[in-house]
Amino acid sequence: MKKLHNLTFILGGASSGKSAYAEGLVISTGRPKTYIATAQAFDAEMEAKIAAHIIQRGPGWTTADAPLDPASVLRRQGPGDIVLLDCVTLWLTNVLLADRDISAACDDLLAALAACPCPVVVVSNEVGMGIVPDNALSRRFRNAQGQINRRLAAQADTVVAVMAGLPLALKGDLP
Repeated sequence: MKKLHNLTFILGGASSGKSAYAEGLVISTGRPKTYIATAQAFDAEMEAKIAAHIIQRGPGWTTADAPLDPASVLRRQGPGDIVLLDCVTLWLTNVLLADRDISAACDDLLAALAACPCPVVVVSNEVGMGIVPDNALSRRFRNAQGQINRRLAAQADTVVAVMAGLPLALKGDLP
């Protein structure tokens, strides 16, 4: 069984394999697993994607739907557990579209991660490697995503980039 640090941060592009890699890490610990889901199914395509993720994860997970408040789930965890938060990108989108205070929400999430008594694996998209978005809302999102990713990376013990399903340690050693 693997032992993970308090905070492991996994990031990569869309469909890069980051969620599958993160799930494998969590499963390898043998601890009771909680999956914090931030996605919301507003259409059939997203419903299918969520269903595929559930099948990919397999049995034995406790799922907590928290599209706007994953921090509250983190605050309820015990020291023997392990948590997978998937994903910060969808959570941030939800916060932005709900017209909530992004800075306060990010501060709350980071504080909850720091106080969580069990290991947490956090998944996020790297969105800063493409073109500059052509509208203000997209640029606001891209900037906020870059900022939360930088803050998560600074707080994390281990940071892993996943590209084409292959993990690359950016900070610390590969778990």
